Amino acid sequence: MGLSEPIIEPETKRLGMARRRRGGFRFWFRRVFWTLVVLGLIPVVLTLVYLLPFIHPVSTLMLKDLVTFQGYDRQWVEFEDVAPVLVRSVIMSEDGQFCSHHGVDWAELKVVIDAALEGDATRGASTIPMQTVKNLYLWHRPFGAARKVLEVPLAIYFDVVMTKERLIEIYLNIAEWGPGIYGIEAAAQHHFGRPAAKLSARQAALLAVTLPNPIERDPANPPAWMKRLATVIERRAAAADTHVACLE
Repeated sequence: MGLSEPIIEPETKRLGMARRRRGGFRFWFRRVFWTLVVLGLIPVVLTLVYLLPFIHPVSTLMLKDLVTFQGYDRQWVEFEDVAPVLVRSVIMSEDGQFCSHHGVDWAELKVVIDAALEGDATRGASTIPMQTVKNLYLWHRPFGAARKVLEVPLAIYFDVVMTKERLIEIYLNIAEWGPGIYGIEAAAQHHFGRPAAKLSARQAALLAVTLPNPIERDPANPPAWMKRLATVIERRAAAADTHVACLE
């Protein structure tokens, strides 16, 4: 009996330690799992809340500016109070198939993926719904590829739940148009000293081409290349009837 004790005791200890390790692993696995479930439900629930027209969502960048005490300028404006030419210009600049796709432009996304696989330079394939859910729920940098994986299902869900008019209204009111400048009303006032309802076709086109890089692009003082791009968007906006049929 005395000889067997040194053998059984270490074995018992090892079994106990193994059980504790398995219990600890299950505990942390459950904790991480339910944390991810809760995080996943946040955009699902908030999207339903944002259906209410009197709710004015804020973006993650706006929240960052608040948390870091930088502040921001945003004046919510209803869809009906935005110049139609601005809506046309933004759609023709950012997402020409806005009215026909359901959150994701699969054809455009395939072109970008194929180019990336071949090692070619790629351009963005983000639709307005994808940009909207990114601004509302996700981060901007880093890990852009991981973010895109989340953007796609969220954009599809957002597009299914929202009307196109409410979707574009939210987008125009949370988009960044300069350091601390969010939403089309604040942008119109800041850059051109007039309300969003009174924007001219030229001003609308300049604001639209500012969206891809609002920190470095100034629509009030555009360089020559930006003026040329705005001319293209201005022309496209004037002939955009079929592209904006869901909003008019």
